[in-house]
Amino acid sequence: MSFRFTRAIVRPPSSNFADGLTSVSLGKPDLARALRQFARYCAALERCRLQLVTLPDDPEHPDSTFVEDTAVLAARCNVITRPGAPSRGGETTEIREALSGLDINTVSIETPGTLDGGDICDADGHFFIGVSQRTNWDGAQQLAAFLEKAGYSTASVDIRDVPDILHLKSGIASLGDNRVVAIDSLAGHHALKNHEIVHVSPGEEYAANCVRVNDYVLVAAGFPSFERTLKSLGYAAIALDMSEFQKMDGGLSCLSLRF
Repeated sequence: MSFRFTRAIVRPPSSNFADGLTSVSLGKPDLARALRQFARYCAALERCRLQLVTLPDDPEHPDSTFVEDTAVLAARCNVITRPGAPSRGGETTEIREALSGLDINTVSIETPGTLDGGDICDADGHFFIGVSQRTNWDGAQQLAAFLEKAGYSTASVDIRDVPDILHLKSGIASLGDNRVVAIDSLAGHHALKNHEIVHVSPGEEYAANCVRVNDYVLVAAGFPSFERTLKSLGYAAIALDMSEFQKMDGGLSCLSLRF
């Protein structure tokens, strides 16, 4: 199963977190509240029995708390990405160094490819690769080649015309057990046809960015219908307030690299 993790890399939001990129108009994030939410997120990962590797905050890159975008980690293949937003390019340097320090060998996406980790959804060793405003076809194809060489299967999902989502994992998440959470605009996509779809109620789309970690599912707080759905399927949910990260296009999966 793809969700037996032992470690996670995390990085707190920096003092200029509010200067990062965002496509939504939900107001300026409150840094003190974001730091409290980040601390509770880290505590939840530890409750899931993960050992945390905490990198220092990085004011040179206001979006750097969203570490998931910098790498794609799998048991047999670890890839340093090439983020699609030019301002985020420098974030991969320290991630590469951190992974090297953990004796994790990596390969890299090269120009002209761009790829954000938030566009990659691992469904029990089958990888959905989103093509988005941040991940281009060249980057998607490079990643697919790396993964397929390592024995994984892949499928591309073009989300450039799907409204209101930045990354693929803004709209889908794998729960294991051949189940994929999906918002309505992605639920009928042919790439998902072999999976049981767990639907997200209209108005609760943000909750689709949930994270299966060992015996728990981390879910954004404030979406009771989706939380009930998870519990009805037998999953133990941990609800976490994500309001300040939502203001910056961030979700639960964005805040850690789990491996």
